[in-house]
Amino acid sequence: MSLRLLLDAVSEARDVIRAHSLRAALAVLAIAVAVATIATVVVALDGVERFARTSAARAFGSNTFVLAKVAAPGRISRRELEQRLQRNPNILRGDLQFVERYAAGRVTFGATVNRRVEVAAGPRRYEGASLVAATASLAAIRDLAIGDGRFFSREEAGRAALLTVIGATIAEELFPGIDPLGQMIRIAGRGFRVVGLQERQGNIGGVSLDRNVWIPLRAGERLFGPPETLQLLARPASGDNETAVQRAEDQAHASMRARRQLQPGEEDNFDMLAPEAARGFVLTLSERAGMAAGPISAMALLAAIVVVANTILVSVAQRTADIGIRRAVGASRKQLMAEVLAESLLIGVAGAVIGISFVLLLVSVANGSGLELELRASTALYSLLAAAMSGMIAGWYPARLATRIDVVDALRVE
Repeated sequence: MSLRLLLDAVSEARDVIRAHSLRAALAVLAIAVAVATIATVVVALDGVERFARTSAARAFGSNTFVLAKVAAPGRISRRELEQRLQRNPNILRGDLQFVERYAAGRVTFGATVNRRVEVAAGPRRYEGASLVAATASLAAIRDLAIGDGRFFSREEAGRAALLTVIGATIAEELFPGIDPLGQMIRIAGRGFRVVGLQERQGNIGGVSLDRNVWIPLRAGERLFGPPETLQLLARPASGDNETAVQRAEDQAHASMRARRQLQPGEEDNFDMLAPEAARGFVLTLSERAGMAAGPISAMALLAAIVVVANTILVSVAQRTADIGIRRAVGASRKQLMAEVLAESLLIGVAGAVIGISFVLLLVSVANGSGLELELRASTALYSLLAAAMSGMIAGWYPARLATRIDVVDALRVE
């Protein structure tokens, strides 16, 4: 198709659209809705995946793996859980000291113990707070999202300083309207000074991340006694690539086997949860949601194609006499087909521009409300191409019909 023929076809299609603007507007609206649906689904899924990765990094740590007596008990059967609880020894502070020494600075280790407690400040109380007694190294392993203040230092943790970092929900419940930093909260009858405040993190897997109360591990031991077992978190001391993580996992695994004096071929008597498994739950949710994106997009485009095809068919029917006259004065079938396809293409592109603009506005409003969404250029381009292709598909049959109009019959149409 020559450039001249293409330009003439676009010009003629533009004139037809202007002459029947209301009819064309309905077709453009159908394409716009389809494009907006596609782009919104992709943006939402991207947002879910981004939230899942961010939440997982805060809940489990980025490139962090876990060593525990039993890791992720919800992923195994009750019988297997009972077997592991009987077989696997508790992980104690001596185990932590051994693997830290054995790692020789190549792996950063931290330890945590969780329990439910009641916390109070003055007359206000909060039941069901998630108390996490941790080593100071945890701040280097996990993204704790401390918005104000700080985490306790290694020296403070070593002397069991009565310091705490609290989540957003705890801060709102115990200190409404005032700055929590420097205030005192009571845990098991002891006063802890608030030195850090976490940002709001939301929920993950139905569990709130905003009701955490962090204290030094030794302080927790003085309050409640030595824990039955520790959970060890670890990550590479340097490097976050896949190779560094794998080396750190191998190092930690070998360290624990050496600590337990396990012989080659002997089964591990501890559990190790890799980063992929730790993040798997939330990421699986986003993947399952993504499976619906294709069918939703296809249905939206199919509906738009039907509307646009019907619109172009009506346009061809109303222009039967005009088409006959043009054929009589020398217009070729190729010209007529190009004009009808150009009309449907312009409708598709116009609908895409409107749909993408709507999604951009929606993303802007959502981001202003605190959500983190993004319409990527690739998504916008894909939506534009899908709309243009849909317009061409919708216009193909009407274009073929226009080229088959009999000149004599057409000239008889009033």
